[in-house]
Amino acid sequence: MSKKVSDHVLERLRDWGVEHVFAYPGDGINGLLAAWGRADDNPRFVQARHEEMAAFQAVGYAKFSGRVGVCAATSGPGAIHLLNGLYDAKLDHVPVVAIVGQTNRSAMGGSYQQEVDLLSLYKDVASDFCEMVTVPEQLPNVLDRALRTAMARRSVAAVIIPADVQELDYTPPEHAFKMVPSSLGMPHYAPVPGDDDLARAAEVLNAGDKVAILVGQGARGARTEVMAVADRLRAGVAKALLGKDALDDELPYVTGSIGLLGTRPSYEMMTGCDTLLVIGSSFPYTQFLPEFGQARAVQIDIDPHMVGLRYPFEVNLVGDARETLTRLLPLLKGGGDKSWRKKIEKDTARWWEVMQRRAAVDADPVNPEYVVHTLNDLLPDDVILAADSGSAANWYARHLRLRGAMRGSLSGTLATMGPGVPYVIGAKFAHGDRPAIALVGDGAMQMNGMAELITIAKYWREWADPRLIVAVLNNRDLNQVTWEMRAMSGAPQFLPSQSIPDVPYADAARLFGLEGIRIERPDDVQGAWKTALAADRPCVLDFVTDPAVPPIPPHAGLDQIEAAALSVVKGDSDRTDMVRQGFKAKVQEFLPGRRHREDRPGAEDDT
Repeated sequence: MSKKVSDHVLERLRDWGVEHVFAYPGDGINGLLAAWGRADDNPRFVQARHEEMAAFQAVGYAKFSGRVGVCAATSGPGAIHLLNGLYDAKLDHVPVVAIVGQTNRSAMGGSYQQEVDLLSLYKDVASDFCEMVTVPEQLPNVLDRALRTAMARRSVAAVIIPADVQELDYTPPEHAFKMVPSSLGMPHYAPVPGDDDLARAAEVLNAGDKVAILVGQGARGARTEVMAVADRLRAGVAKALLGKDALDDELPYVTGSIGLLGTRPSYEMMTGCDTLLVIGSSFPYTQFLPEFGQARAVQIDIDPHMVGLRYPFEVNLVGDARETLTRLLPLLKGGGDKSWRKKIEKDTARWWEVMQRRAAVDADPVNPEYVVHTLNDLLPDDVILAADSGSAANWYARHLRLRGAMRGSLSGTLATMGPGVPYVIGAKFAHGDRPAIALVGDGAMQMNGMAELITIAKYWREWADPRLIVAVLNNRDLNQVTWEMRAMSGAPQFLPSQSIPDVPYADAARLFGLEGIRIERPDDVQGAWKTALAADRPCVLDFVTDPAVPPIPPHAGLDQIEAAALSVVKGDSDRTDMVRQGFKAKVQEFLPGRRHREDRPGAEDDT
């Protein structure tokens, strides 16, 4: 039997070491599906419930494995459905290859069923590489370039294969004019900046007394070197959200996340520093960095297209974080203001005390901060965590202290709803021997997560460690937007847009053969986590939480947050007076730029 183009596609993926393809079937890829049958399902076809979920699973796989993620879908609607997950990969700089079908070549341009101009549609999301295969000889070159480009540029690449092309006999490119042969493999390399640039960077950093470091996901492989630089410069280290697992939160000078979901010590470190070193991050929010003219700044990034963004950096170093820091360290003289480092450590310790107190505040019925804070002491050393967008991301960012081999991620730049559950599914195919936890809001669970419980039920028995926990923060409210409306507009909750049904998530899990627990009392929170972490199968924890617990940003002013609080009780004069009288005193502890607890008159009487 002759080899078809579709057979060669799978063979080439195997040659590249691709083990899983996250996909959903359709007649636009029938040729590929038949080839999968002939190839004994190698690479593995992982069937999602929806093409968007397949793309998210490929992103999760890539984020947590460090390898390229591959997804596939049919023509027309299937290819369209992939887009949100592919944009998530593009914006977070994650290598993903999408293989999509197209109508037969003979029907193109004929307004045929499910015919979509995929080259135009994918022009932006796969801007680094997007090609349509029209003759067999284009393979393997197109596939090789797609995989190589995705890995080299940490981006999305798309390969479009018309249905009739999939069924053609495969013939390789010849040693002939206008034929393009290809070869396998992606060499490992670690670019480093020149000596003159390193010397200039060292001059800036050595001159600083109050050094702040910001790390992102690009610093994940340079943990030891970042710690050495921080110690030598007596610096504190803040983390962009995608770099939350790049450095241990238990280090006393690590101030935690920065930005809209960040911590007060990160905010205050940036407002007080005189020198800034950014490593492997394209953190987008300039307003959380030092004022212009306040600090001299150095950036390290492996991508020359991403340096010089966000802040007026004096020196930009293009290179691998680990190799660059290794060469930079001998040039750093050390020093820095000892009191600066002590202040950072003191502020950070105080922040964690505040988080503990916030988690202990009574709520109706359960405080979502308590749910996540309680998990800290129970996290397995090798856990993989994913947080969905929304208020769940706030609690992930501020309450969880990652350490060692723990991994965590979310949709950092696109901030799309719905990737939490498919992320951990992708993670389990990358690391079936590690436990995984998804923190999701009930909005995201209803949007995407519930259907993917079926995917979990289909595959979990294949994983060496069956533990996959989906923790739903069930507050019957699209909570992040509700509080954004209150904080930004002083508007009360608009129930037709914000209120969502109370769904029995744990019951649904049990219907699918999984474990499920509904938690309605604070006293049951810790026990539920322990039960789920000891379970012999995946588990859904349905935490019934209080929508009135606000995700207060560290940069918010008292007036802004007071307006948010007053919007909750709008129309109730007695409650309005009560809020006005007690609000400012109660939130002082949680805001940046304010005197600390022991500095305020009468602080010993605060509660």
